[in-house]
Amino acid sequence: NWGARPDGKDLGNTHGCVAHDSAGRIYVNTDTQDAVMIYDASGKLLKTWGKDFAGGMHGMQIVKEGEREFLYAVHTSRHEVVKCTLDGDVQWTVGWPETSGVYEKKEQYNPTSIAVLPDGAFFVADGYGLSWIHKYDKDHKYVKSFAGPGTEPGKCRTPHGLLLDTRVTPPVLMVADRENGRLQTFDLDGKFLSVISGMLRRPCHMHLRGKELVVADLAGRVTILNEKNELVCHLGDQPDESLRAQNGVPKEKWKDGVFLSPHCAEWDAKGDLYVLDWNASGRVSKLEHVK
Repeated sequence: NWGARPDGKDLGNTHGCVAHDSAGRIYVNTDTQDAVMIYDASGKLLKTWGKDFAGGMHGMQIVKEGEREFLYAVHTSRHEVVKCTLDGDVQWTVGWPETSGVYEKKEQYNPTSIAVLPDGAFFVADGYGLSWIHKYDKDHKYVKSFAGPGTEPGKCRTPHGLLLDTRVTPPVLMVADRENGRLQTFDLDGKFLSVISGMLRRPCHMHLRGKELVVADLAGRVTILNEKNELVCHLGDQPDESLRAQNGVPKEKWKDGVFLSPHCAEWDAKGDLYVLDWNASGRVSKLEHVK
């Protein structure tokens, strides 16, 4: 029951991400007018915002720039990237990459994730559109596109999540290639490097803590990999296949510690893990790090 609303109402469809800021506050997406819900670590609701972003706020990353932090997000139904303050004041937006030449109209572009680089450049994954990955420079100007639809290495079927993998030097872009059941890595110019597979069903998003990688897997579990991308463990594996990757599972079928449709998982600074299930009623679980 972590993150329950004080009014007792459901959170609403949790179809986005989890993020945390340097103050330890936890940010959760819903498809309601409370598109961004902000909690303390205990699950107390502190604030909500995002009325204008209802129905599609999907991927989030909080980035420190100087002394301030900003929230970068993608919005599937608005077909755009947005940079906001942590209180929801919009700094800029970037629409569909028309100059890429791979789209005939903006409705074909439905971005699902963003990965911001230290210099301010960023990558955007068109996970619910045509499966391209786009790079922008620090001035949010279009640079290039790569990947695209397919099953062969270097191609994607629903590149749902992005992560800058800093465990290696130089860092690489990691992609949750969901419907191909694998992770892929690319260099920061978009050149294909590697495939990581065999341990995942339908990977959605990834997050790093130290040398360990956590992967939210839509098909009912959360997976942790080590620095060599070898399996450490699966958490909360859903034994009932009929409940995996299902948005409409009712509360009476929920079981603490057993996931349904993990859409995002993120560690906080303490190592506690927050898992957002894709669920119409809204579900966030907290796993405490035990030393």
